[in-house]
Amino acid sequence: MQYEDKPPLENPFEWIGGEARVRALVDRFYDLMDLEPAYAQLRASHGSTLQDARDKLFWFLCGWLGGPQHYQERFGHPRLRMRHMPFSIGIAERDQWLACMDRAMQETAVLEPLRQRLNASFFQTADWMRNRGI
Repeated sequence: MQYEDKPPLENPFEWIGGEARVRALVDRFYDLMDLEPAYAQLRASHGSTLQDARDKLFWFLCGWLGGPQHYQERFGHPRLRMRHMPFSIGIAERDQWLACMDRAMQETAVLEPLRQRLNASFFQTADWMRNRGI
């Protein structure tokens, strides 16, 4: 049996490889957003620097994936929708976020079964964050 065929470890955080791998994923996600014209609308919504966003997504994903609750320890409950309301999020922004994250997962070698599972969860969350119809 190959590693890819084994059932996931205790949780997605362990399956992805812990904090170092989550940090690598988040860093690649924001590097792509910053460099690729395909994600320009998404990048424009993040202001002049991405460091704060990098840290917050890293802290959030660690806990969301089943690891340390860094985000909640710093800020309390994530209240994702409320915290994203100041930003105009439509279909284009949702789709750019999802495409950028999928590419980051591919480029950081997230195993295919986990990538598919995360893509499904990311879609549900990203679609729920939309605050405009188009």
